[in-house]
Amino acid sequence: MTVQQTSPRKGHTLVDWRPDEPDFWQSDGKKIASKNLWISIPCLLLAFSVWLVWSVVVAKLPAIGFAYTTDQLFWLAALPGLSGATLRIFYSFMVPIFGGRLWTALSTASLLIPAIGIGFAVQDPETPYVMFLGLALLCGLGGGNFASSMANISFFYPKTEKGNALALNAGLGNAGVSVMQFTVPLVITAGVFGAIGGEPQVTSTGAKLWLQNAGFVWVPFLVITSVAAWFGMDNIESARASFKEQSIIFQRKHNWIMCVLYTGTFGSFIGYSAGFPLLAKTQFPDVNSLQYVFLGPLVGALSRAATGWVSDKYGGGRVTFWTFLVMIGAVAGVLFFLGIKETPGSFWGFFAMFMVLFFATGVGNASTFQMIPTIMRKEVTRLMPGLDETQFLRQAERESAAIIAFTSAIAAYGAFFIPKAYGTSITLTGGPELALYTFMTFYALCVAVTWVYYTRRNAPVPC
Repeated sequence: MTVQQTSPRKGHTLVDWRPDEPDFWQSDGKKIASKNLWISIPCLLLAFSVWLVWSVVVAKLPAIGFAYTTDQLFWLAALPGLSGATLRIFYSFMVPIFGGRLWTALSTASLLIPAIGIGFAVQDPETPYVMFLGLALLCGLGGGNFASSMANISFFYPKTEKGNALALNAGLGNAGVSVMQFTVPLVITAGVFGAIGGEPQVTSTGAKLWLQNAGFVWVPFLVITSVAAWFGMDNIESARASFKEQSIIFQRKHNWIMCVLYTGTFGSFIGYSAGFPLLAKTQFPDVNSLQYVFLGPLVGALSRAATGWVSDKYGGGRVTFWTFLVMIGAVAGVLFFLGIKETPGSFWGFFAMFMVLFFATGVGNASTFQMIPTIMRKEVTRLMPGLDETQFLRQAERESAAIIAFTSAIAAYGAFFIPKAYGTSITLTGGPELALYTFMTFYALCVAVTWVYYTRRNAPVPC
């Protein structure tokens, strides 16, 4: 019997999609999957840029006359994480309901609201704090996009390439944080939009800042990528599922276990990204740290994109286990250099330890997402032995995609809790050390969970 090698479609919907069949994948599938991946990546990159833009904006608000306390500033840095994580819970289930093409286009276009809103709000010195709180919450729209984007891309790739594809989508998408933290400090120093961009704000030292550009700079790119998603991406018919069909994941024990582990990796990455600029500024006020902080998220994003193959080759569970051990050591290093922060050169030790942390979170982000499809193929086989091969593959893919999206939603709360933990720790104790000791304790829990369930001899689900 000849295997059909084309992918019949109805408009932008693929009605025949079999990526795990080698002939189909090589003849048609790989090209289609790659097209969708490379449109998805810039959409996700911009989503992260808008989501975390407050991590830089808050550091500049006092300079242009907004007299907020340190805790108020950490609230502004943290709230996009809270709303983004909450939105991810809902976004987790949107692709199978509405289709990846439609949802990617709409969710990317929605980021125009906070981007334009920030641009106007920072120009008015009478803008109330509550307005900034509202805009910070709206930036969470960018955080929500990650869940739907990862679920969407997971449907396009075969098991052998899924880990690497998800690592590329997430890793290069995560790079939006570093792109933003590099770009915003540059564009706010010049009137790049001319007269239509508004007048500059004058700081107490007499310098001019166009802080509105922190929002406006993303507008043209958001328009372009939204249009590209609408005209260039595809839906997959077999990925369609109602919320009821997807909700079976709430009965899966490993869904909740992976929520814990991914919170340890991605929750740390996004939380450190949100809190690093303000933490560095408050702990080392004599250092112009804002010109360096973009390197942390960049290291984390690139390590995620570049190391997906490691987990495909050596096993995601094993890589995750060692990643958490490295993270524990790196946090200990941060604490050491904070303890001697009055010593010359201590900032660079502090900075280096954070670079190790960001690198490890990126590796762990890739390894945990590689684990999920592997775990669910084994679990679906065990829990649903009556399915035929086609039904089994479809069920495993559907549950894997839903768990990938849902775990990303839970983990995204790290973007709220880590900056807020810094602020609370500083308020209560005068420094961030209490928060950092708490993070170390959580990573130790993650080491134990990974070993018990996935890496020890006779583990329930070795991977």
